Amino acid sequence: MDAVQLATFQAVIEAGSFEAAARALHVTPSAVSQRIKALEQAVGQVLVRRAKPCEATEAGQALVRLAGQVALLEREALAAARGVPGGGGRTRMSVVVNADSLHTWFLPALAALPAEPALSFELHQDDQDHTAELLRAGTAMAAVTAQHGAVQGCRVENLGAMRYLAVAAPGHFTGFATTPMLVFNRKDRLQHRFLEALGRPGLDPPITYVPAAHAYVEAIRLGLGWGMMPEQTAREDIAAGRGVDLAPGRHLDVPLYWQYWRMESAALTALTAAVKAVAAEALR
Repeated sequence: MDAVQLATFQAVIEAGSFEAAARALHVTPSAVSQRIKALEQAVGQVLVRRAKPCEATEAGQALVRLAGQVALLEREALAAARGVPGGGGRTRMSVVVNADSLHTWFLPALAALPAEPALSFELHQDDQDHTAELLRAGTAMAAVTAQHGAVQGCRVENLGAMRYLAVAAPGHFTGFATTPMLVFNRKDRLQHRFLEALGRPGLDPPITYVPAAHAYVEAIRLGLGWGMMPEQTAREDIAAGRGVDLAPGRHLDVPLYWQYWRMESAALTALTAAVKAVAAEALR
């Protein structure tokens, strides 16, 4: 495949439009359009859904991943050839992480990375049961996910399990059926799974959606409802008298996995080592 056409395709998907890609590449929108048409003719498939923003079609998703891999390997090869660590710049890594991992243990993993190779990050947040979708679409290089089945073209490594406890503020819990249930977003099924584990799957409590990890914990502390809280935070709140364990001896463990592109990259190797080391301390 033509490398310039492939890089242009990647720019369109990342920037979201032909015009934005043209600005990033310092060419005209007409040149971008011609390159995309030529690439689509070479592949024999429509690769870009002309929407706002532009998106890769199902056929184009494999090329999004290929374009990212080519760009990453090219930067590392040039750096090695020139004898300049990192090629004189930073390699940007696109990673998708579930909210609780991002709020608790994942950022320390990034802070633990060595100075070389020099990396910067584009972090995406999604529910742990859905984080692999961005890997599948080719827009993320790696993911912290609850999905253990390998996405095509990726490796999978076990990180451990994040444990959750059911917690409410003291004096604000009247029962699982009547107390509002706090839910992160409409993808979040942790609370429902916990009720099923308790043998109460048919309960239909009122639901309050709080779509931010810190705000979610704060909502529990303020007595807005009960919810599943990461164990470390829950233990601290219970010990401090800010929270009550609603089902002593019961918990919910969510196994987490690290999925990442199957390629020999110094940047991905360093990131994987840091993530696994920190997860080994933070997760069960």
